[in-house]
Amino acid sequence: MKKLNALFVAIGLLSSASALAQETLRYGLESQYPPFESRNASGELEGFDIELGKAICQVGNFKCSWVESSFDALIPALAAKKFDAINSAMNITEARMKSIGFTNPIYRIPSMLIVKTGSGLLPTVDSLKGKSIGVLQGSIQETFAKKHWEPQGVTVTPYQDQNQVYNDMVAGRLDGTLVMSAAGQSGFLEKPQGKEFSFAGKAVEDPVVLGVGIGFGLRKDDAKLKAALDAAIVKVQNDGTLTRLAAKFFPGIDVSVK
Repeated sequence: MKKLNALFVAIGLLSSASALAQETLRYGLESQYPPFESRNASGELEGFDIELGKAICQVGNFKCSWVESSFDALIPALAAKKFDAINSAMNITEARMKSIGFTNPIYRIPSMLIVKTGSGLLPTVDSLKGKSIGVLQGSIQETFAKKHWEPQGVTVTPYQDQNQVYNDMVAGRLDGTLVMSAAGQSGFLEKPQGKEFSFAGKAVEDPVVLGVGIGFGLRKDDAKLKAALDAAIVKVQNDGTLTRLAAKFFPGIDVSVK
């Protein structure tokens, strides 16, 4: 009996040590951007980045928690230590790397223009001159449109919520939106309100503005967390988790980092 009691005590101590070793990882996100992150009818967070975040926590031995913010406030909130990592479909760009660090790229999604079907509009300056395009405030799509289109006579209007952009398109107040293709597909085109709209032309390109892929945003001095997350990212990329999630949320879209 004494040996059994000693065994139970040892198991208890090992369990306690394991629990202590599991650190909490606080993700920051903007929850109005399906299929990356949104809330379902029950108020629960769901989407690609949510499941990806949980998978990273599992293989990295973290306990996940979530902190919500508007997209344009995520970087200031990270700097203020309101959470530990931005997990909100944020592209790794030179501009953002001036203020924060990133993990290695995890996945990549092309950016495309959505317009009313039959409008004849294309993602070019000549086609969009005199038109109004809505973008998510603080996004790389806003940066691209303001760099390439606005100086040439295109009106570019930022919104805090991408859903507001879609509403104004349906109401006829906007001619289109530049958005991540996966978000535009499931968040608008596949819904009843998007039935009269479609993608126009090919994906826009600018490696400097659009970045090298999507990663988790980190504080620059958090080298320990970066190392742990980079190791976990390699695992979910190599074990098929990332491919499985992409097929579930972005069917037909190649999300691999080139």
